[in-house]
Amino acid sequence: MSDTVRLDELRRRIEKDPASIAFAQLAEECRRLGRHEDAVEICHNGLARHPGYLSARVTLGRALLHLGRLDEAEQELENVLRGAPQNLAALRALGDIHHRRGDLPQALSNYQAASLLAPNDPELERAVSELSEALARSASEREYLRARSVVAALEQWLAAVHVTRAQRSA
Repeated sequence: MSDTVRLDELRRRIEKDPASIAFAQLAEECRRLGRHEDAVEICHNGLARHPGYLSARVTLGRALLHLGRLDEAEQELENVLRGAPQNLAALRALGDIHHRRGDLPQALSNYQAASLLAPNDPELERAVSELSEALARSASEREYLRARSVVAALEQWLAAVHVTRAQRSA
């Protein structure tokens, strides 16, 4: 079945029964096809009738993430995790949000939690590995810079001691 036919079929179901939860399927299909604005609008309309439908909130969060509306996406996904703390898609998407923002420790935490739910997912394994390595490098670089700062301060102190000794000798 073509994507257009599937979308039309879902739209007809919703028109026939506006209270139908088929809106979530329609929104997810739109999201998968890259029609993120449509997915957001469909989710907002459907969630007005079914505010507790968590899978629709995940779709909304993921569509918002793709559109770069990170604060809104984070809020939706956090709502999902309050109701379903082991929601794999929400954990992964939150990891993506934190990764985009440069909050690598939080991104790693979300990816690790997701990885526990999907232990053989190569994409998650790669993300966890890359972030772990990046954070280790970052920690090493901070330690190196801190050590350089201490050495520079000690060199200044030592130079001052030498100046003071030279002045006393003269």
